Amino acid sequence: MKAVMILLDQAHYDLIVDNLSRLNIRGFTSWKEVYGRGSSDGIPHYGSHAWPSVNNAILTMVEDDKVAVLLKYLKEQDEDAANLGLRAFVWNVEDMI
Repeated sequence: MKAVMILLDQAHYDLIVDNLSRLNIRGFTSWKEVYGRGSSDGIPHYGSHAWPSVNNAILTMVEDDKVAVLLKYLKEQDEDAANLGLRAFVWNVEDMI
């Protein structure tokens, strides 16, 4: 199993959650109004008057064989709207109950 943390502009949220089911990824936890700024050229997402956008975060546990498909899908979404910003990070899951 892998843990996939997806950080995304709020505009991506509904589409990505809908498509998790289509990719046979059912379980996830999400956080709304996550603030931050990209490491190289990302536009700040601070929820302020100057920078009104905010991010969301999704954490999902994915079987190893589904990770590449999920990352490919997320990369396509990021490329379609690169100015919004979308990142995904994958961690090994050592144990689950």
